[in-house]
Parts: sequence; structure tokens; C-alpha cells
Amino acid sequence: MTSLLTRLPLVLLLGLSLPLQAAAPKPHVLMIMADDLGFSDLGCYGSEIATPHLDSLAKSGLRFSQAYNTARCWPSRSALLSGYYAQQIHRDALPQLPGGGQGKRQAWAKLLPQYLKAAGYHSYHSGKWHIDGPVLEGGFERSLDMRNQGNYFSPRGNHLNDQPIAEGPDPEGYYATTATADHAIECLKAHQQQHAGEPFFQYVAFIAPHFPLHALPKDIAKYRDRYLSGWDALRRERAAKQQQLGLRAGELSPLEKEVGPPYHFPEALQKLGPDEVNRPLPWEELSPQQQRFQASKMAIHAAMIDRMDQEIGRIIAQLKAMGAFENTLICFASDNGASAEIMVRNGGHDPKAEPGSAASYLCLGPGFSSAANTPLRRHKTWVHEGGISTPLIAHWPAGIKDGGAWRHSPVHLIDFVPTVLELAGVEKPAMLDGKAIAQAPGKSLVKTLASDAPLERPSLWWLHEGNRAIRVGDYKLVAAADQAWELYDLSRDRSEMHNLAASQPDKVRELAARWQAMADEFTALAKQTLNEQPQGKPRKGKGKKAK
Repeated sequence: MTSLLTRLPLVLLLGLSLPLQAAAPKPHVLMIMADDLGFSDLGCYGSEIATPHLDSLAKSGLRFSQAYNTARCWPSRSALLSGYYAQQIHRDALPQLPGGGQGKRQAWAKLLPQYLKAAGYHSYHSGKWHIDGPVLEGGFERSLDMRNQGNYFSPRGNHLNDQPIAEGPDPEGYYATTATADHAIECLKAHQQQHAGEPFFQYVAFIAPHFPLHALPKDIAKYRDRYLSGWDALRRERAAKQQQLGLRAGELSPLEKEVGPPYHFPEALQKLGPDEVNRPLPWEELSPQQQRFQASKMAIHAAMIDRMDQEIGRIIAQLKAMGAFENTLICFASDNGASAEIMVRNGGHDPKAEPGSAASYLCLGPGFSSAANTPLRRHKTWVHEGGISTPLIAHWPAGIKDGGAWRHSPVHLIDFVPTVLELAGVEKPAMLDGKAIAQAPGKSLVKTLASDAPLERPSLWWLHEGNRAIRVGDYKLVAAADQAWELYDLSRDRSEMHNLAASQPDKVRELAARWQAMADEFTALAKQTLNEQPQGKPRKGKGKKAK
């Protein structure tokens, strides 16, 4: 029997002209996004952290070895739901134009739920938003907007359906990751009661494991002493497991001892005390007290991921209970690589508080961030592989037949919208209110879900706070802000250890010209609506930028 994936494109080409009884039901879609999760932070990508539910999805679904995000939270979320690079739609800065967290999308840059309505979909949002505009205006029917991202143990400041949640005492036992899953499950239950038989898009955006490192004590206890051997040993352990899993991730890159947080906050280091270190020094150079402090932070990071997986298990159980699991495309990704940031915000940090509790404010830091991004270089905000590589799982029993397989073709968050639109049978219009809609760079992954055939695309492009890169085929040109271009052949050197720029200057010039041409194209597009943008500087880390 011909599979759904081979039939569906034909159905679309025929304009859905096949008899009604022959048409396959539109798939439901569940998109799960983690925040600051590293490339190797799942068991199925090399981790020791218990993630059985995601590992199970990978075992019977697909894993992508070369999936990319944008290196930062808000550009990735805009790319995921719009299908555009963030710079095209004012959601990240260009060299000559502002953009970023306050940037406003053009009227034609609609979000995925707005297009899915035409196909009868109902869309729901649970968790972090970080996209411009109210959530419901983006096509979602229900939303829990987790605006409180500085205290996992309080709902204060969050919005429900774009309205502030009434202030009051913090609910006993409240934890943001669980609350996000609770809301998603409520949405799914309501959908089954009110719209049974109709397709849905459920977007679940966990804050975890973004700092502050806050976790439930029972989850932290599982990992309390697990990381006392340090980040050097953990990186070797994860790299070995990745080889066993068949993940083509390259050699283990050396620790870059000179690379610390992307922004320097000396006052934060003072508040955090002498056990905090802002460089990934060799583990044996740390004092026993520093080792315990760093290992405790990694234990909380692991506990946050463990809890997220537990809550994902509850969402999956709801899909099964309502009979939707078989025909739901479930995708999981991270918005950027693990973070080397060290700062203190929100309610501050009490050095006497139990690590992981509400009164503490800890960040993972560059040592264990390097381990979380094993075997790749750099961290969140950089566009070297460690900053932009994400685990990507796709699970869909009704449509994916070679469960457990890897997909090695490079893909990007911009590909999510065209993939879902093709599966839903929706074609984006070319015009809106008499004006042409800019062509989106994302590519449908429908064929990639069916086989590991190479995905044809001219390039992938990155820019964030001066860090820039372009990938054409297996060649990648990359540079940190204010630094010279580096050139790598990722087919042989995914870890970006062997810079070819000096030996292949012509290739450097070629790819640099292509990067610039795309930057110029995006600038010309963004300038057309520059007067619609709010005044002010683009959002940045507000600390001293690392060199």
C-alpha cells in the first residue's frame, strides 16, 4: 500500500481532486520547543540525562543530525512560526538596520496558525511566546503566555489568553514546566470536547532549561553527585555515546579556555561568590568547592530537562487517550545551543539559598555549556555549530515508516512552516491586500520525512549580534563579531577544528560575497517597512559584549 507521504504531494498537485473518501485525514501537529537546550542534552543525542519519552519518540520516529536554529531565543521563535529568517521580518538586527526583541513583523509576515485556519485547524499555545504582538492575534485560539521567566515557582506576570493572570499567592507546588504541560493538556481535552474530528496545532514552548536554574528537589536529587567528575569527562562520555548512536557529529572539539560568557557582568560574579568561574578551565584546576558548585549547577540543568521530559510524557498520554497519537506529527527542537551566560536578574540571588530554589539565581556557564553542546564549538549567541545546532525529533506513526532512522540533510527552523502547510494542504497566497508577499526561504521537509535524500537549497544563512555565517553544501563560512572569516568543510569537520580560510581564499571570497548578497537582500526588504518599527535600540544582553 502506498504510504501517506508518497500520496500526499500527488493529492496536492491534483488540487485535492481525488474522491473525498480517498483523502487521508489532515495530521494534527504538536511542536515542542525547549529553551537553551544543548545539542547533546537528550539521551537519544548522547546524554546521560533521563529523557525516556523523547528517546521513545526518536526510536520510532526520526532524528536529524544537522538541524539548525538561529542562535538566540526570539529570532528562532519568529523563524519557526513564520518560515522567514528573523532579519527579513524585523525580528533581528541587520548591520545597517535595527531589529530584535522589539522588532515588529510586516503585515504580510503571517504566522503558521493564521494560514492553518483555512484548512480547518484549531491552534493552541502553551509556554514562552517571545514573538511580537499578542498571541491570539497570531491565530491561536487559546494561550498561556509564560512571561515570568525569572522564577519557575511563581505564575506572577503570566498571561492567559493575552490577559494578565490575577495576582495572588503563588499556588502551592507550582512549577512552570508542569504548568505549561497542564495548559497544553487542557487545550487538547477542550479540543476533543468541542472540535472532535478536526485537526489541531498545539505549540508547547517550555522555558526549561533556560536560566535561572530552578528545579524540583526530587528531580535534583537524581543528579546531585552525577557531575563531580567534571565537564571534561562528561564531554568525552557524551562524544563516545554519540558515536555509538550513529550521530555524525564529528570529533570532540577542544575546550576553548579563553571563551567565556557572551556578556560580562562583573557585579554578577561578585554576587555569585568565589565558587563561580566564567571560563571552561580544566576541571582539575578548580578547587573542591568550585567543583561541587559547578556540578550542582549541572545537576539542576539535568533535573530541568528530566522534568520537561516527564511532562512531555503526560502530553503524549493525552494524545493517546483522545485517539490522536497515531496521526499527530510531533516535533521537538531547541531555540539555540546551551548557554554560557552568567548573570543575575529578576529577584536576585541569595548565596545562602539552596541551589535550584526560588531564591537562587544560577546559570549553567561556559564549562558545562560546552559539555551540553558536545562535540561542537561555542554556545548560544555564537553562530559556530555549538550555538546553532539543535536536536530535532520528528514522530508521526501514520506518516513516518522507517522509525529510528537518522536524517543527515541540513535543515532549519524556517522549514517547519512550509512542511506543515504542505501536509495540511494549504498554499500561501502570493499577494496580500494588493501587495506581494516576500518569498520565504524555508523548504518543505515532507520528502525528507520519507527518505534521507539530500534536500536541495542554495544556502543557509546566519547573523546575530555581529556573529555571522553561511552554509553552502558542506562548506561553512563563519566568523565571530569583529573577527576574520573562518572556513570549514562540515562533511569532514563538523566540530570546526580545521580552518581552511588560508588554504582556500577563493572559496572564502565566494561565500563571503554570497553572505553579503543575502544581507543586502534582507536589508532592502526590511527598509520598505522601516517606518513601521518602534523606536529604540535592538535588545541585547546589556552587559559588556565578549570579544
